[in-house]
Amino acid sequence: MSIFDKKRLTNETFKLDIERMRRGWYSDKYFENIGRMLTTLASEGYAYSGQHRNLSADISPDNIAVGDIEVEMQWFTRRLGNTIVVGVDKSLEMLRHCAGYWDADQFVNTSDKLEVWAVHDGVVVKSDGDPLNAEAVMKVRGRYRDFALLETPTLGVLTRSSRVATNVYETLTAARGKPVLFFPARFDLHEVQAADGYAYNIAIQRFNMEFSSQIGPVVSTDAQGDWWGGAGGGTVAHAAIASFLGDTAEAMMQFSRILPARIPRIALVDFNNDSVRDTLRVIEAMFTRYRELKDLGDEAEAAKYMLYGIRLDTSGSLRDVSVAPLGDPVLDLGVNPRLVFNVRQALDSASENWNISDAWKDAAREYCRNVRIVVSGGFNPEKIRKFEKLGVPVDIYAVGSWLFNNNGGTVTDFTGDVVRVKVHGEWVDMAKVGRRPLANPNLERVW
Repeated sequence: MSIFDKKRLTNETFKLDIERMRRGWYSDKYFENIGRMLTTLASEGYAYSGQHRNLSADISPDNIAVGDIEVEMQWFTRRLGNTIVVGVDKSLEMLRHCAGYWDADQFVNTSDKLEVWAVHDGVVVKSDGDPLNAEAVMKVRGRYRDFALLETPTLGVLTRSSRVATNVYETLTAARGKPVLFFPARFDLHEVQAADGYAYNIAIQRFNMEFSSQIGPVVSTDAQGDWWGGAGGGTVAHAAIASFLGDTAEAMMQFSRILPARIPRIALVDFNNDSVRDTLRVIEAMFTRYRELKDLGDEAEAAKYMLYGIRLDTSGSLRDVSVAPLGDPVLDLGVNPRLVFNVRQALDSASENWNISDAWKDAAREYCRNVRIVVSGGFNPEKIRKFEKLGVPVDIYAVGSWLFNNNGGTVTDFTGDVVRVKVHGEWVDMAKVGRRPLANPNLERVW
């Protein structure tokens, strides 16, 4: 699965579309074209007959069967700084199941003829942006026409998965180890959810390993947990509150009554753009029912009314009622530091205004102060760092579309290059200008 258990995932997990991948359905057309050309040259018995070869004078150009040329190809990224590599296992399964050629309608798998080296998912590679100083994450030696079609899909999964993992890791770092909920499912095609959720989980494990942390992964769909055994989590959406006529407290009461206690109760309190008021309504209603059930001795039912947290998701075009204008409308809009401080203060002091017996006052105060604050809506590492620098009392960040960001410093595009060819039994450097064979001590022989 990764560097964390030294196991590799197989196609039992990925369920590749093997038949169409073998036929180039997912490949840039020029790879299919060159594969067809090389196959034809091999059938014709063609030998190199050009005049402008990049070979030293001591290497004979005679009898070089271009159609069956063996190459050394490497995969790498130039993302600046550190990149958490994910997508290696799936790339290896593409090679294992789809390297080969068609003999009429029969596919001949030649993956056993390849020599393959790869890192594990979760390894970190470093780059200063210069491709001469990058680190390879995979290397393959073998007949080029047998795996040319696989350059496109292998680069694709490495690029996307490594980008998501690295973006998640940078977000965790900005949050100083506070949990980051993975909420980008709605911003892309559903087919990518399993790979994205896997990349997120790898980033979580990498962060925990480096910082001796115990952050747990939280995804929003079951598909995002498919490759690593996770499951989607979540509570109440704005649509549910609308179904209760805008009554956030009643929506949470019915949710708590019906859903099992193992699902954390997180109230979404911005529906009416009065987050403090709705927070107070929710917490009083839930604590009242919690106390009644505890007094009756019904511990199991009482557990359903433990309020785990409240979530602030105020639109970036709105100023919450509790936020007094300061003259700079930009600073007043959306989920901003003052809104979070206002809600935290309201939570911590909520029980002081409740009509409860002295026996329950300490428990009520603890109940309120244990409620966490979750923020969402437009969060990225830059915004999170600002919140953390100001000491804003956020407990959990929910991050969405930024985790797919592929711009500027987050560009993680992978490249595949042939850097050597086999001539008369010897490996000869044959990289284009600006490239060279790359090393990486974390590469290990796979097969």
